[in-house]
Amino acid sequence: MKAYQDMNQEELKTLHQELLKQYQAMKDLHLQLNMARGKPDFSQIQLSMPMLDTINSHYDFSNQKDYCNYGILDGINEAKQFFANMLMTTSEHIIVYGNSSLTIMFDQISRGYTHGYLGNTPWCRLDKIKFLCPVPGYDRHFAITEHFGFEMIPIPMDENGPDMDLVEKYVQEDETVKGIWCVPQYSNPSGITYSDKVVDRFAHLKPAAKDFRIFWDNAYVVHHLYADKQSHVKDILKACEDAGNPDMVFEFCSTSKVTFPGAGVAAMATSLNNKKDSLKHMSIQSIGHDKLNQLRHAQYFHNVESLTQHMEKQADVLKPKFEMVIDIFNRELADLKIGKWTKPLGGYFITFEALEDCAKNIVQKCKEAGVILTNAGATFPYGHDPHDSIIRIAPSYPPLDELKQATELFVLCVKLVSIEKLLEN
Repeated sequence: MKAYQDMNQEELKTLHQELLKQYQAMKDLHLQLNMARGKPDFSQIQLSMPMLDTINSHYDFSNQKDYCNYGILDGINEAKQFFANMLMTTSEHIIVYGNSSLTIMFDQISRGYTHGYLGNTPWCRLDKIKFLCPVPGYDRHFAITEHFGFEMIPIPMDENGPDMDLVEKYVQEDETVKGIWCVPQYSNPSGITYSDKVVDRFAHLKPAAKDFRIFWDNAYVVHHLYADKQSHVKDILKACEDAGNPDMVFEFCSTSKVTFPGAGVAAMATSLNNKKDSLKHMSIQSIGHDKLNQLRHAQYFHNVESLTQHMEKQADVLKPKFEMVIDIFNRELADLKIGKWTKPLGGYFITFEALEDCAKNIVQKCKEAGVILTNAGATFPYGHDPHDSIIRIAPSYPPLDELKQATELFVLCVKLVSIEKLLEN
């Protein structure tokens, strides 16, 4: 196929008319497909149904009576060990919560804002708070810091992670910079995994602010698509300890996309000092999380191998979806030079980079034809993509046949909007 940039105006106009007819035909199908969020589909959830039989009315609680009562604020031992295995740390560094890691992140930001960390001045008493935001990034992270009124500073990323020259400059020169959001493995939405060098540079930061924290959202730590091509991020807690900065990081994860979204278990790993400080606040906030659900997960995933086998089944569901989307992109768009896309080895998203000033129009055209995508700009602070080019693709939720339709419509909209952009020039 001829690249669009190599076509003359008449060729572009003729092709545009043909594509408009195809687009109208797609609109006439009255599709109602939603790819706005990275939700597991029901076949993935069904893989965890046997877990519901792990603890039933006949379960012998004779040695675990406390699990049915108040207390055990940092989580039951079995669950702490489960998450320690997942995050390659030790159980003493773990606090196990309820179902949502996002709730933990919100709480940690809130505690920094209202009470401060480890005796430092609460952020609410300071004139200005800044947060670093690697982009493209997770829209819900940005929503939290925007909610508290922090100034968000975009940090570009490459295949190794955030631009660490910029991170070091901001963190080490400006005491109003209090934190950075990170999704270090199979990053949302780009799918990249931070290199060991990037992790080490994080660990060796010398923040101007004593209460600077790395918010290390390791959401996809076990979400590999390919057993033979896995990427793994270096242990940030150990790296920070070795660098003499043990209190600098909060690490988060959950089983929301492992077992039951909304009914999983979440955890935070951090230094012993940070853990003690967090539990002090939690003792006022809560009398304990759902320990039966913690036990259910720990009993079901009784060792590392059982979790690995479960995630391989998850990958069997997800991999064909990712591969189909990328195959359609390769077939329909590769030669046209009107977009680039990632080919992740894990996680839940594909990032599509359209021609500049085209993303919003592509997403809008998809919506008008019945396919809902994540809002263009959502992967940037304040919803503002300065180049209006990044679109997050979430292939996980629709069934394969619907995903195929949605991807074909997306490709058609990319072609239409790209031609319209080129015709303007």
